Amino acid sequence: MTTPDSPTTGRVQPRRLLPVSPRVVFIGSGPGEAGLMTMRGADILANAELVVYDTHVHQEIVTAYVPQAAELIDAAQLGATASTRGRKLAELARPDKTVVRLSSDDGIIFTPTTAEAAVCRKADVDVEIVPGVGLSAATSAFTGTALTTNRVRSVRFIEAGPQTHVDVSLHRNTTHVLTGAPSDHEQAIRALLDDGWDEDTKVLLGWGISTTDQASVETTLRQALAMAQSGGDRMVVIMGQGVESRGELSWFESKPLFGWQVLIPRTKEQGTSTAEALGELGAVGTVVPTIAVQPPRTPTQMEKAIRGLVDGSYEWVGFTSVNAVRAVRMWFEDFGLDSRSLSGVKVAAVGGRTAASLLDWGITPDLVPDGEHSARGLAAAWPDYVDDIDPMNTVLLPRADIATEVLVAGLLEKGWDPDDVTAYRTVRASPPPAPIREAIKAGDFDAFLFTSSSTVRNLVGIAGKPAPTSVICCIGPATANTAAEHGLRVDVLAEEANLTSLIDGLVEFALAQRKDDVAAGITPTRPSQKRRRKKA
Repeated sequence: MTTPDSPTTGRVQPRRLLPVSPRVVFIGSGPGEAGLMTMRGADILANAELVVYDTHVHQEIVTAYVPQAAELIDAAQLGATASTRGRKLAELARPDKTVVRLSSDDGIIFTPTTAEAAVCRKADVDVEIVPGVGLSAATSAFTGTALTTNRVRSVRFIEAGPQTHVDVSLHRNTTHVLTGAPSDHEQAIRALLDDGWDEDTKVLLGWGISTTDQASVETTLRQALAMAQSGGDRMVVIMGQGVESRGELSWFESKPLFGWQVLIPRTKEQGTSTAEALGELGAVGTVVPTIAVQPPRTPTQMEKAIRGLVDGSYEWVGFTSVNAVRAVRMWFEDFGLDSRSLSGVKVAAVGGRTAASLLDWGITPDLVPDGEHSARGLAAAWPDYVDDIDPMNTVLLPRADIATEVLVAGLLEKGWDPDDVTAYRTVRASPPPAPIREAIKAGDFDAFLFTSSSTVRNLVGIAGKPAPTSVICCIGPATANTAAEHGLRVDVLAEEANLTSLIDGLVEFALAQRKDDVAAGITPTRPSQKRRRKKA
């Protein structure tokens, strides 16, 4: 006798699946920075169909991980108590739709997770709890404040409020971490002082932990009482020996561009990597497209050029931008071709980012300038045409309709015959949203990174002129001249015509400004903060 799964049956029979139960997954979202979400939490959110979240806490997490098609529900709509929310979560859960409930921080300490989950279990709804990065641990890490040392072997977590009472005798060998809203901390500090705690006890106040809004202040209990209300939501107060030695580990707020708001006037595709690089330095990069890319008005030239590439009519093809690579790639795909059609043709790239986009297409460029990453730099690096070595002297340059003639002139001088073809058109982009335009004019952006003359002209045209206090950074002399023509003071001129050098120049400028502030005996501030102080 054979079983349904026996090899002699000729095929495996499908097994009967167990019934799927309704389920609610609780996820600790971490202290605020989207990058601190656990891999398990991110995977669940990426496939979520219904997410319940706290709008004032989880918006960045939702934007980063939750699919646009998912249904979103504000947790406040489910009720004011944990039991009420738990019942609503159980009602929302169905066998065909798992409910994801985002909780703050680690999702456990001083959160309603366990209470809501217990109600779900009583309603015969399965639950899973995915812990996240805790606020107390994150505060310790992001402010460099040790919670435990070789002498401090215990930590006490306290929910701030009027009920906060701590025996003074526990202070010596225990670190105390209080979390709550500013008003809760004020009440907690009063309670501690009433318990007999020394007014001069060292404490650390922190808020906005792990984000570029983070602020931390070393002070005393007495001063903290007056400062508590001025702090941000979800404040943390640490009392312990680690407060006095935290300067050695303060790595986050000491980043060279910490808290800087930098506007990047580029396309979204080009600006994303720049924003990521700025993020590593502590800044927030906002990409504002100033140009839109469109096909050429007459496609005949490009169609002929594509046929020439395939037929072997060109010795070289030179790419002067990521957009040029993208345009040619689209033309190839429209003709049913791929990167193999470029075999036998030498490929040049103007710089690292253009080279990276070629590698993404499966093409390794034969030439990338070592020095200046510009049309001038590419022309200088291009080899001379040698009749006895090179089979032909034709070069295809698929470029924008507003490209300069520097590269064409340079190739002609070296004996090449460039075919300068319009692969795409650049047109001025639509104006950014009103809040962005207002922030530009108000000086809320600390710096602007201009990578071409057109980015200067177009940004001023669609959004207005940056405020005088904003730091203007230009990638080269031509861009700087255009900025000056528009009445902008150029503060940073890149030593080399590439984004890395441009960002390095901004870092040097920021460090010099910080040094000057310290020498003058004032607290280092960003350009936007100085403008606000002047207004005040």
